Formats: sequence, structure tokens, C-alpha cells
Amino acid sequence: MRVVLQKVKQASVTADNYYQSIEQGFCLFVGIGEHTTEEDLHAVAKKIANTRLFEDDAGKMNLSIHDVKGKILSISQFTLYANVKKGNRPSFTDAKTPDIAEAMYHQFNDLLKSYGIDVLPGAFGESMEIDLINDGPVTILFESIEGKIQ
Repeated sequence: MRVVLQKVKQASVTADNYYQSIEQGFCLFVGIGEHTTEEDLHAVAKKIANTRLFEDDAGKMNLSIHDVKGKILSISQFTLYANVKKGNRPSFTDAKTPDIAEAMYHQFNDLLKSYGIDVLPGAFGESMEIDLINDGPVTILFESIEGKIQ
């Protein structure tokens, strides 16, 4: 499992007849790989829920998303598993099949919610437009293999 987290001042997703937006929080780009397990979902959700990326009064990244009452905009993104080793056209065979990936994506969002975080999903499998203001900029890659953060 791979998740690219961007700390944002605001973020939104638009698709056909679909719109979600958040103010301060995280915009997550969530990739479910062929070998992603339920343990990976748990490990990454726990890590993101507890990661301290917001500044305290001293300007140090000491506050979690809970502390600032932030929200998460979660966007499914199979292209995080693009293989570009051969040729000029990426291969996506390392991504989980859409039917299984969708169920795991929703399970991941539910796990984040279980930590008391408001999570707004993107439109799985749809062409989406993402608009965001990265705060910092702060962009962090989370990856879990066999339930262990890499």
C-alpha cells in the first residue's frame, strides 16, 4: 500500500455530479497494490492518524490532525503503482484489480474514521479533478508491506 499525504490549507475533488472539499487537513492519494493486505490498511491508517505535521505555538511540527480538528480528503490513485521500467507507457499490473481495490479503499477510509477523523472520499474509478493548496509544502509518502511501515 502506498499513500501520498499532502498537508493542505484546502482541497477539493470534482467529478461528474460529485464534489467534496475540506479546509485544513490532509489530502491523501491512496494506492492499493497487488500485494496490499488488511494489515497494511491498519498500519498506514494508524500512522497517518497519529502523525504530527501541524505546527504548535513554537512553530514545531508537534500537532496531529486531531489536535487541529482537521479533515481528510481521500483520493484513490492506482497510478501510484505505475511501473515505468520498460518502454514509455506505464504498466499498472502492480495495482490491485478495481473491484478488490475499491473495497480496500473504503475499508481504509473507515479505519481512518475509526480514529475520530472526518474523511471525505473521492469518486473511486472516476476521472477526477483535484484542487489543493499544499501547506508548507509538506508531502510525505507512506508505504506498508506485510503490515509494516517502510
